[in-house]
Amino acid sequence: MAQARRKTDVAIIGAGPAGSAAAAVLAEKGRRVTLVERETFPRYRVGESLVPYCWYPLDRLGLVSRVRDSSFVVPKHSVQFVSVDGEQSTPFYFQDHTDHESATTWQVVRSEFDALLLDNALDKGAELVRPATVRDFLRDGRRFTGLRVDSKDEGEFDLEAKVTLDASGRDAFAQLRNGWRVPDRKLCKMAIWTYYRGAKRQTGRDEGATTIAYLPYKGWFWYIPLPEDTVSVGVVADRDELFRETRDPKTIFHREVEAQRWIAERLEPGVQEGEYRVTSDFSYRSRHCAADGLVLLGDALAFLDPVFSSGVYLALQGGVMAADAAQSALDAGDVSAGRFVEYGERFLTGVESMRRLVHAFYDHAFSFGDFLKAHPDKHFDLTDCLVGNLFRDFDPFFEAVGEFAEIPEPLAHGHPLVDENG
Repeated sequence: MAQARRKTDVAIIGAGPAGSAAAAVLAEKGRRVTLVERETFPRYRVGESLVPYCWYPLDRLGLVSRVRDSSFVVPKHSVQFVSVDGEQSTPFYFQDHTDHESATTWQVVRSEFDALLLDNALDKGAELVRPATVRDFLRDGRRFTGLRVDSKDEGEFDLEAKVTLDASGRDAFAQLRNGWRVPDRKLCKMAIWTYYRGAKRQTGRDEGATTIAYLPYKGWFWYIPLPEDTVSVGVVADRDELFRETRDPKTIFHREVEAQRWIAERLEPGVQEGEYRVTSDFSYRSRHCAADGLVLLGDALAFLDPVFSSGVYLALQGGVMAADAAQSALDAGDVSAGRFVEYGERFLTGVESMRRLVHAFYDHAFSFGDFLKAHPDKHFDLTDCLVGNLFRDFDPFFEAVGEFAEIPEPLAHGHPLVDENG
C-alpha cells in the first residue's frame, strides 16, 4: 500500500520556543507551516529565567503585553551573585543599563509560557500534528524534502516540505540522525534541581531577581522566584564533583545546599515539592547549521551551560532568524545550504559571545569583581552580555577578560553543509 502523503511549505520538528517562534513568523508571511510535536501542552520544562533581550523577539511575535499581563510570570529587574561564603553582591540592575522597557523581564512558568508561544503560532495559521513522532527525514539525494511522521491520530505519513526546520530542542534530531553533534568538553556539566514553596524571597524590585550563588569548586546554584510562592533552585557542577560520594540526587542536592549559606538560609523555611531532576553533558553544537532543504535552530543547533539564562532568548531569537532566512530562501526558490550561510554566521556569533563568558565564569582565576576593579570601563560590555545583547562585537571586551581567564578560540564548526565533504 502506498505511503500516505501530505504537503506543506515548511515542516517544523518541535513546538517549543524556537519552533513556535519560527512557525508564527512564517505563517504570518502566508506560508503553510506544519509543526510536528511529540508532547501534549502544557508540559514541563526547566529554564524559567528570561533575559531582557527576550523582549525583542517577543515584540516581533506580538506577545510582550500578553506575557507581561499573564499570571505565570514574576517581574525580573536584575541578576545578582553570591560569594562562596554567602555574601551577596550589588545586583546588576537592568534599568541602570537601559531605559528601554526591556529592562523589566520575567521569570516564567515554562509550561504556560511555551503554551502561549504555540497558541500564538496556531492563531497566525500554523498547523499542528500532535502527539506525533518524527521517524526519519525524507530525502532526494542530498536534499532534505520533509519528514516521515507517525501520528497518534493519523497514523504514519510522509510530510513533504519545501524546507524543513529542526527545532527539536536537546533531542537534536538532525544532529543525532546525521552524526553532527560535537560536545563542548570543558562545559559538560551536570545539574540537579527541584522546587520549594514558602522559601525566603526578597522584596521590592529585588523580589524577582535571578541569584547565582557560588560553590567552592566553581560549581553554583541558581535561585529563581516563580509565581505562587515557589522557587526553582538547582546546583550545577562537574559530574565527578557532584558524584564524589553518592549518586543519589536528593542526597547530593542537600549536601551542596549545606555548603552554600545563602541558599541554605533561604530554603530553611520552605517545603520541597516534586522530584529531584537531573541532566548532564549539556553543552554542544551541531557540525552544521543547515543542509539543502534543512535548517537547525535553537537547542537543536547549539546548547550552552545555563549559568546566564541565555537558552530561551537564543531559542526565540534563533527561531525568528531562521524563519526570516527560510522565508528569503523560499522567496528566491532556492533552499540550498548556501542560502543559510548568513543565518548561521550571525546566530553563532551571538552563541560564541555567551560561550566565551561562560568559559570565563568557570575559570578558577576569574571573578567579576576583580575584573571590574581592573576594567571599570568594561562594565557596560559585561552587562550587555548579561542582558542578551549578544549580536555585536565583543572582541575588545574579551581581550580584557583574557587577562584574568583563558578564553577559548571560536569553534570552527556550525556552518552549512554546502558540499559532500562539508
